Amino acid sequence: MRIDAYTHFIPAGILAAMDRLGTGQQGIGKRMRGIPCIYDLDARLRMLDAFPDYAQIIAYSSPPMEDVAGPDQIEGLCRIVNDGLAEIVARHGDRFPGFVAQVSLADVEGSIREAGRAIRDLGACGVQTYTNINGRPIDLPEFEPFWDAMERLDKPVWIHPARRADFPDYQSETKSLYEIWWTFGWSYETAAMMARLVFSKVLDRHPRLKPIVHHFGGIVPMLEGRIGPGWDLIGTRTSDADYAALKVSLNKRPLDYFRENFYPDTAVFSSKIGTEAGLAFYPRENILFATDCPFDPEKGPGFIRDTQAILDSLDLPKETLDMIYFGNLQRITGKTFVR
Repeated sequence: MRIDAYTHFIPAGILAAMDRLGTGQQGIGKRMRGIPCIYDLDARLRMLDAFPDYAQIIAYSSPPMEDVAGPDQIEGLCRIVNDGLAEIVARHGDRFPGFVAQVSLADVEGSIREAGRAIRDLGACGVQTYTNINGRPIDLPEFEPFWDAMERLDKPVWIHPARRADFPDYQSETKSLYEIWWTFGWSYETAAMMARLVFSKVLDRHPRLKPIVHHFGGIVPMLEGRIGPGWDLIGTRTSDADYAALKVSLNKRPLDYFRENFYPDTAVFSSKIGTEAGLAFYPRENILFATDCPFDPEKGPGFIRDTQAILDSLDLPKETLDMIYFGNLQRITGKTFVR
């Protein structure tokens, strides 16, 4: 059995709400409307018929709620998302045995309330937030109560990359061209977020946090040398901050946090090279099977088929495959998906 830990679905209720707000067709929202399997449940179920012994954990996708509405509205919008996802799980638990609740750190108190409600009352596997909140890093002191709450709730935090075209690639420009903001920007966003949680000591203060990082942590596996020997020399390149003292104050080597404190998924867009790099970098007991369905060029089945085929081709022991396909997810969520 394979449990896909990170797939996306947008319930009808939140689509209607975004249309009322006039934000549903902008930017990344345009991409969503071109993929029927992300909002049409019947189309999604028909697509899944081709994949026996396979089920999906569903999460909202994009745009972030803080891009859609103001702080006074986003808790309500997250409730709409979570009620819709919970209803799908209740009706089609064989295909969707769990869901990830949506929260928005633009309203920290609201995110804590909604995380508690969704996990305790609706049975959510954990919550999803983004690598930045309206351009603010998620290690800021104002977000500390959220990390406190998630450690107490003992559920994972799915952290999705977020960057838009209005984030330029060069200081002389006003926007990112050629969708570089997505192709490279999202992978950088994930890696930068991981670094911020390490060096701000969020992970030292909350050692039981379970952050799930999409796409094998973006660029992280390929930068093992810079993260390891490179950051062992942190401070030697900086004169206006005492990073050498910061390094000494950490509980362990920077590289070890990246390897040990995050839970990466296998959603790397049908890349065997990317999959092998991720498997080489992270401990097998931290890796989660995921496909990012339905964002493949076929609008649904492509990444499911390819990701399974890649993993099954690597001659991994059955015990390892079972961990990646469902065991690790069961352990960190405290839920049983495969009996």
